[in-house]
Amino acid sequence: MMTNIKSIPSVSVNYACDGSSTKANEMGMRVMQERAYEKRGEQYLLIKSPPASGKSRALMFVTLDKLYNQGVKKAIIVVPEKTIGASFNNEPLTQYGFWADWEVAPQWNLCNAPGDDNGGKVGAVKSFLDSTDRILICTHATFRFAVDRFGVEAFDDCLIAVDEFHHVSANSDNKLGTHLSQFIARDKVHIIAMTGSYFRGDAEAVLSPQDEARFEVVTYTYYEQLNGYQYLKQLDIGYYFYTGSYTDEILSVLNPEEKTIIHIPNVNSRESTKDKIKEVEHIIHELGDWQGIDDKTGFHLVKTPKGVLKIADLVDDDTKRDIVLSALRDPAAKDNREYVDIIIALGMAKEGFDWIWCEHALTVGYRSSLTEIIQIIGRATRDAKGKTKARFTNLIAEPDASEDAVTDAVNDTLKAIAASLLMEQVLAPKFNFTPKSSQSGPVEGFDYGEGGYDPKKENIGFNQQTGQFQIEIKGLIEPKSKEATRICQEDLNEVIAAFVQDKTALERGLFDSEMVPEELTQVRMGKIVKDKYPELDEEDQEAVRQHAIAALNLTQQGKKILNEDVLKAGNTALIQGVRKFAMDVRELDIDLIDRINPFGEAYAILAKAMTEDSLKQVAQVIAGKKVNLTLEEARELAKRALKFKQERGRLPSLTSQDPWEKRMAEGVAFLARMKAEAANG
Repeated sequence: MMTNIKSIPSVSVNYACDGSSTKANEMGMRVMQERAYEKRGEQYLLIKSPPASGKSRALMFVTLDKLYNQGVKKAIIVVPEKTIGASFNNEPLTQYGFWADWEVAPQWNLCNAPGDDNGGKVGAVKSFLDSTDRILICTHATFRFAVDRFGVEAFDDCLIAVDEFHHVSANSDNKLGTHLSQFIARDKVHIIAMTGSYFRGDAEAVLSPQDEARFEVVTYTYYEQLNGYQYLKQLDIGYYFYTGSYTDEILSVLNPEEKTIIHIPNVNSRESTKDKIKEVEHIIHELGDWQGIDDKTGFHLVKTPKGVLKIADLVDDDTKRDIVLSALRDPAAKDNREYVDIIIALGMAKEGFDWIWCEHALTVGYRSSLTEIIQIIGRATRDAKGKTKARFTNLIAEPDASEDAVTDAVNDTLKAIAASLLMEQVLAPKFNFTPKSSQSGPVEGFDYGEGGYDPKKENIGFNQQTGQFQIEIKGLIEPKSKEATRICQEDLNEVIAAFVQDKTALERGLFDSEMVPEELTQVRMGKIVKDKYPELDEEDQEAVRQHAIAALNLTQQGKKILNEDVLKAGNTALIQGVRKFAMDVRELDIDLIDRINPFGEAYAILAKAMTEDSLKQVAQVIAGKKVNLTLEEARELAKRALKFKQERGRLPSLTSQDPWEKRMAEGVAFLARMKAEAANG
């Protein structure tokens, strides 16, 4: 077995464990649920909240109020797959202080009903609409077919609640997205949308901007959720590179004593051996001596030096899998840590799969969807007694110069880094930025560090309870419009997701030694904001760009200081890192932030994680694709040059010692050359 595993210890986040997110109020509601219930009167409500934060119960509270107090006739709860329907089983809410119980008549939980989505279940939806009963549970597929058959008007005066809302898309090919747009246009239903993911992995908009503007948003961040747990104090995310076959090296990252979900690679991926059954057998063989299968649960029993492991195989799709799935849904699995030790899956055990004891989500092969990665990490972030640490590991094949598909391997590596950068952002506290001015002062509820608030410089405040930074930046542009303000407050991770997935930005930021940081922070990020929010005017686009790059770069600088100084671990470690960076610079201004390469720290970690040969190989592949300025980039540089002229009274110089001034001058020269060539025919 190989032991020279290379890791990117991308992020390790520590939390306060103050128990606030698990405490219930007098109505039995946790913090997130209470926040959603306060907005119960909204016709269109979007709840953005991490896995395990109690979205299902939040929906029950809001739905009951709509049915009893808001004139809504019926509620249809729509889930992506049948197994998630169990999240909406009967709940005796009055036992915990609420004024009504959640009760669904058995025949109206269509997730439990026999038949296919486009058969009898569609007829059952019509029967429900004609009945006096008020709550129905069905899958996305059943609902789509029912709307196709009966039309949107059949659902007038109903509440449509869509769980795992990231499955929806504004793309015209997405049926559920099209139906929702039709419902919103008709404006005769209430809609509640819930998602544990803050973006779509394929960068496709979930709703059109005009539809999204109709929704009131309830946001509960990962930081709030994990900071308020009782037991879980630390979450680690690691990327591990290996050579050869992953089945030979898996024990280098898999600790059999940790409760683990292993997601083996998709059969079409580079990491797959193309035989999923043999891969499972090999993993079992690596773990110990197979002793047989438990008749009752269908779990494999594997003898190790420390005892017998119980392994649930969800990869083998023969009749045994139904027994295993049924055993995992047994209430005993929820309450008993020793019920099962390891779950091996391929496409299952991700979304809505609730095994609170899971300490390690181990995923083999790159996952193209950032949403899918968030969902998998969510399997390990449940709070459970005695579980103080959790981790997510992505096991990835190291690029090999002898491979034909070396370019694909490099792309996978870059995508894994992008996912890690984005996860760091999702897990970090929320950033609120404000321009530094003579009127600036401390904001109530924020701790400004040892010396307190200093009116003479830019300050960083932190509110432990809400998990929010309050950061002053010199020269920062504030958003003017309501939409730009909303983006800066709610959607910076969406912007950062698009930026870190931008291949050109990532490749140049990691491997182009001649790259000037402003080309990424100003030009590339500027283009992404412009493409994403074309309805904003230029000043608002610039405000969004500045806020997004500030959030990304401050997180990266905080992490860099953590890695260099090895600050004391603890729930304030990242906060200390960000604050130390701000104190170490003369002025925290937007120009300084724009001069930081957002991918610099990712490269430093990658250099430790990969062999030198592999790193050179990756750099060569990327260097081979290097292109000169595009017309669009030149235009953006010329715009920045014009701003430079307004501020300095002269155009940027091609002979300047400042690399950014020189690059702007090159943009102007490029456009002049293109214009001259066009004039000369």
